[in-house]
Amino acid sequence: MSEKKAVVWSGYFMLVLGILLLVLYVVALMFSDLGENPAVGNWPLFITSIVSFLFSIFAFAGLFTVNPNDAKVLVLFGKYAGTVRENGFFWGNPFFAKRKISLRARNLSGEKLKVNDKLGNPIDIGAVIVWKVEDTFKAAFEVDDYEQYVVIQSEAAVRHLAQSYPYDSFEDEGKEGFTLRSSTEEVRGVLENELQERLGRAGVKVIEARLTHLAYAPEIAEAMLRRQQATAVVAARTRIVQGAVSMVEMALCQLSEKNLVELDDERRASMVTNLLVVLCSESAAAPVINAGTLYH
Repeated sequence: MSEKKAVVWSGYFMLVLGILLLVLYVVALMFSDLGENPAVGNWPLFITSIVSFLFSIFAFAGLFTVNPNDAKVLVLFGKYAGTVRENGFFWGNPFFAKRKISLRARNLSGEKLKVNDKLGNPIDIGAVIVWKVEDTFKAAFEVDDYEQYVVIQSEAAVRHLAQSYPYDSFEDEGKEGFTLRSSTEEVRGVLENELQERLGRAGVKVIEARLTHLAYAPEIAEAMLRRQQATAVVAARTRIVQGAVSMVEMALCQLSEKNLVELDDERRASMVTNLLVVLCSESAAAPVINAGTLYH
């Protein structure tokens, strides 16, 4: 079962009708004359006054208002009678039990959770979720407390997300791909889809969900930072060596093509060694100038 529209009437009409019935009650009671001599009093007028009074109470008791971005869920003797979403002044059956549900968008800023990621590393993770009630019937009757349901299921979804993917990938392990740290938009999409699947049972629509905090747990943060730095250094040195080898190869090819100098295998190896040392060294090279011949 899902939400349906309740049948209600204008509250202004019933308010005027109730006032008129109340006036009729006062006038009929005044002219009934039962107070002085009940035996000769006007009983029809007295009965009219009583009926007018009862109907005026009935008219006033059914009045209610619905504020903007609010809804009223109406229940009649345990049976769902419908929902009023339009804002304004209405009248419904006085026996309706009315429950107010807000349709406004709300923010849920979750607490930081400590969870193990897919690789078993403890991480701290937190998310903010923007949501609102879309189906008032499900929000009112499918769950016990839809606000508490949103809080608990949101925490469960964030935990499941953290356990399903690694925090980061390391080139030396060959685990490049979907990660919590680098795949921001993909993580947002996965989190929103899982939240919508979980919260849809309570008639809640997820407008947006994003991670607001993501970091390694304090007990391993320093070690993982050193690991990231080491990985970055290895990657940088690899690129430097690749570039240096290309430059040495180019130098040897050009010397050979232009016949600038003839090098035997020993001198060629020495030249390659010297060039690699100069190109790969972290500090500036201090060249030694040979003022003699090439081989002395």
